[in-house]
Amino acid sequence: MPKRSIEVDDDVFAFLQRHSEPLVDTPNTVLRRLLLRGEESATGKTVIRKAGDLLPMIEAGLAAPGDKLQHHQPRRARTHEATITPDGWVELPDGRAFPKPSPALKAQTGSEINGWGKYTHVPSGRLLQELREDIRHA
Repeated sequence: MPKRSIEVDDDVFAFLQRHSEPLVDTPNTVLRRLLLRGEESATGKTVIRKAGDLLPMIEAGLAAPGDKLQHHQPRRARTHEATITPDGWVELPDGRAFPKPSPALKAQTGSEINGWGKYTHVPSGRLLQELREDIRHA
């Protein structure tokens, strides 16, 4: 497929950066994910992003699309929230979405952090790690 160049202003580039997974996404993959989610691309193929790591929890009935996740940082007096998407991704309030909990929580806290062990699934009051272990032992 031929490559084309486009120019974007600083605000658009900042938007692309906010919605990217560092060291994984390019501006093209961010735009593809945001604009072509579940739609046909120029090649005629349907573009669907891969399932996120929380999809098995949805399939097992332990979580549902739209469920909230929270992580509270008491020393910083901050609470970070996210939402589980229908395809098992973790979506932040600013619209960025991640297939795995740890990169999502890192984007919120600015630190390497275990999202499985720190995000609480609000409806159940349990850590994501506990829900994942329930699936492994089922």
